Amino acid sequence: MPLLQHTSKAQMSAWRQHLHQHPETGFAVDDTAAFVAQKLTEFGLEVHTGIGKIGLVGVLRQGNSDNTIGLRADMDALAIQELNDFSYKSQHDGRMHACGHDGHTAMLLGAAQELAASESFNGTAYFVFQPDEEHGAGAQAMIDDGLFERFPMQAIYGMHNMPGMAAGHMAMNSGGVMASEDNFKIVINGRGGHASQPHHHIDPLVIAAEIVLALQTIVSRSIDPEQQAVVSVTEFVTDGAVNVIPSTVTITGDCRSFSEAVQDLIEARMQQLVAGICQAHGAEHEFSYERVFWATINSPKETQAAGQAAVTLLGEGQVDLACRPKTISEDFASMLRVKAGCYAFLGNGVDSVGGCMLHNPHYDFNDEIAETGAAYWVALVRQELSNTAN
Repeated sequence: MPLLQHTSKAQMSAWRQHLHQHPETGFAVDDTAAFVAQKLTEFGLEVHTGIGKIGLVGVLRQGNSDNTIGLRADMDALAIQELNDFSYKSQHDGRMHACGHDGHTAMLLGAAQELAASESFNGTAYFVFQPDEEHGAGAQAMIDDGLFERFPMQAIYGMHNMPGMAAGHMAMNSGGVMASEDNFKIVINGRGGHASQPHHHIDPLVIAAEIVLALQTIVSRSIDPEQQAVVSVTEFVTDGAVNVIPSTVTITGDCRSFSEAVQDLIEARMQQLVAGICQAHGAEHEFSYERVFWATINSPKETQAAGQAAVTLLGEGQVDLACRPKTISEDFASMLRVKAGCYAFLGNGVDSVGGCMLHNPHYDFNDEIAETGAAYWVALVRQELSNTAN
């Protein structure tokens, strides 16, 4: 028996594959947003566009309750050249849906159609379609444009497909579920010159090497072992040559953690180490530390609600209610900083189409899980906006 009565797997697959063929990135998701707006209008929803530049919200009211709920999907693709060779591969060079946002959008559209086709809840459901998740700017843009004031949802929920997890299974946990992402840049300015005369120079390469090793002590010696954190140096660039000691070395990297206190500590210790090592060698330095994504923190009540809806739909054996936090990052975190909610994972499969990880040029969203994802959204809305809901 199908999980949905008014939305077919074939419909969602067709929507998803259309979006996959026409990927758009960042805030430049005009055609995607227009496609979503057209579908929501066809379903009978009230549609509001241009929120956070190009985001949109579909509004569906049933009954007379003041209870509300928000569901969010991301619309943007990645700047990756697709290496798949199926009929619906990307038609835009250098862009592809390598993270499954095409599937996320299709599932939320499926839920909107299903809920609009029957009087099955009492309250207001907001369907939030967000641009520019990948760069971490879309959620905040919609918030700054009055998302939660204009559409006063009591809680907001998000979902992401997860390769490596059994298709159709779900997972979530209360508290930190995905890490923050901070990027750092360190520039060491020394005094370069001929490689045969190092005593005349201030070698920034040696100084930079010492800094790279010192950064490894931040997690091991400054962070509480009960906390999770990652500090990774990812680039090491000099202006030297085979017989030239460089004058400048630039180090960049990435940090992940699950609390703002740990972010603060990493930044402070990094700044201290860089300043101290450079001063000891007589070099100048520049240091910047940018917070790109906040940690995704699920609220307890809403996580319980999400888990209840998933278990009711799928059964306990297919739902992990205490999944391990992941060190990937998600723009939805910005919404959870100002609104209670829960972010869950939906298994994309452990092999074939689902076995390729996210952000890979061979990745593809598994159309077989779309019905489960849409049915989860439907179950959650009906549960939280039932006639007996408080």
